[in-house]
Amino acid sequence: MRRPIFACLGVVLTLAILPMALPTTAQALTINLSIGTSLNNGRAITCRGGERILRNRGFRDIRRVDCRGRFLVYRAWRGGNRFEIAVSAHNGRVIDVRRIRR
Repeated sequence: MRRPIFACLGVVLTLAILPMALPTTAQALTINLSIGTSLNNGRAITCRGGERILRNRGFRDIRRVDCRGRFLVYRAWRGGNRFEIAVSAHNGRVIDVRRIRR
């Protein structure tokens, strides 16, 4: 008599847990980078650190244009377009983003 009860209980638990075990669909991730975005939480950055942070934000083939002074300037590719990005060396904020022609 106990066996059918346990069998029914097992089936009910399996049906209750099954929807939670199914994989979910993947969602697209967009990376927004605009003027005023803080790349390093307000801390000073180095030229190499700024390049690494831009790479993590989706930019590729990053070239250092100028790493002297208050602003770090890079040229990089993202989404088939080429950009010039100026970042403050003091607090890691994006100062300027310009799309440039090929």
